[in-house]
Amino acid sequence: MRYYQLRGGDSQRLAVSAGEDTYDLTSAKSQLRTFRDLLRAASIADTGPDELASRHFAAAETISSEELEANTADPVTADEVWAAGVTYQISEEARKDESDMPEMYLNVYDAERPEIFFKSTPNRTVGPDEDVGIRADSEWDVPEPELGIVLYEGDIVGYTIGNDMSSRSIEGENPLYLPQAKVYDRCCSVGPTVVTDIEDPHSLSLSMTIHRDGECLYSDETNTSEMDRTCEGLVSTYTAHNAVPELSVLLTGTCLVPDDDFTLQEGDEVAITIESIGTLRNTVTVV
Repeated sequence: MRYYQLRGGDSQRLAVSAGEDTYDLTSAKSQLRTFRDLLRAASIADTGPDELASRHFAAAETISSEELEANTADPVTADEVWAAGVTYQISEEARKDESDMPEMYLNVYDAERPEIFFKSTPNRTVGPDEDVGIRADSEWDVPEPELGIVLYEGDIVGYTIGNDMSSRSIEGENPLYLPQAKVYDRCCSVGPTVVTDIEDPHSLSLSMTIHRDGECLYSDETNTSEMDRTCEGLVSTYTAHNAVPELSVLLTGTCLVPDDDFTLQEGDEVAITIESIGTLRNTVTVV
C-alpha cells in the first residue's frame, strides 16, 4: 500500500492507496492523522499497518487524484533521518574526485562496515514541492537521489524517496567538514509516499532530472541492484548500539552524480523517481 500525508489547514490527514482507490483514513478514524499514528495503533493491536488500514476502507471517504496531487506533504515526519555513503561504485569515484584524501572512500567502499551518518531532523526536512536548500557559503552543490528505508522502532516498515542535498565543495575541502556539508536548513527532502509492499528494494529503477528555466540540464537513471550494500545490512549497522528513535528514515546512498562542472542554483527544479514509489519534486533555494 502507498501512504500519503495530506496538507490542509491546521489538521493533518492520512491517506492510503490500495488498488485503484485512495482512502482518507482520517475520515474513518479521527485518531489516524499520521503514518506514525497508524504504526502505533498497529503495534498496540499486534498487527501490520496494512491490515489495520484495510479495516477502515468501507467507512473512509475516497480522495481524487487531483486532490491527492495538490495536497501531498512529507509522508513520514521522521524523528531523525540518517544516510549511508559510498554504497555505489560511481559514488565512490565521485568522492575520490572531489577529495584530497581519496583513499578514505576506497577503504569504506571495500570495508565490512558501511558509512552511516546523521542527516536531518524534522525542522530541517521538507516534503514534496517544497524548497530544498543550498548553502550560501558553498560553491559546489548537488542533489543526491536515494531510496529511503522507513523504520518504526528500528524495524523496516516501508520505503520512500529521499534527496540528500550536499555541498561537495565543503566536504571535499576536508572530510571532517561532512556534518556542515550535509546537515543544514532544508538539507533533506522526503516523499511523496511510503510504500509498504515492495517485494525487492534491490531491484528498482531510479532516475533524476534537473531543470533550470525550463531546460533539462541533467537526466540519468540507474537501478538499486547496482548498490553494493543491502538494505538489511545498512539497517543492521544503523541500529546497532544506537538509541534509534520511534520513527526514522535511512537513506541508502546514490550513484547519480552530475558532472563536476555542474552546481545547483536557486530556482532549479529537481525530480527524483523510483519505481513503485513515485516522484519527489523540489525547487532549490539559497539558505
